[in-house]
Amino acid sequence: MQIPSDLFFSKTHEWVKFNEDGTALIGLTDHAQEAMGDIAFINLCDEGETYEAGDVLGDVESIKAVTDIYAPVGGTVIAVNEEVLDSPELVNSDPYGSWLVELEDLKGKEALLDSLAYEDFLAEEA
Repeated sequence: MQIPSDLFFSKTHEWVKFNEDGTALIGLTDHAQEAMGDIAFINLCDEGETYEAGDVLGDVESIKAVTDIYAPVGGTVIAVNEEVLDSPELVNSDPYGSWLVELEDLKGKEALLDSLAYEDFLAEEA
């Protein structure tokens, strides 16, 4: 399982990539996609909506279940990845290259885990 050192993570298995312009990309971790199995459908929020950390951004339907996607940080949605909506299997094949939403006006970054802390969290959870 991959855990890139340049990303941050939530305990609900979303990753965050902070961009130089102050925005952040959000996606599902390798652990999450592996646990879900083959992803068949992704339902995401709309651009312009504002969320707090922990709010539901959408859900993922896989062969095993429907799972909520949580906002790992608060912010306003400025982009939704249409490519992933059209081809949800991309999250299975490239979880860290398949972002779901982009947020601006970020809040709550201090609750995120770095790659080592996320690895420790996964070990405790197992």
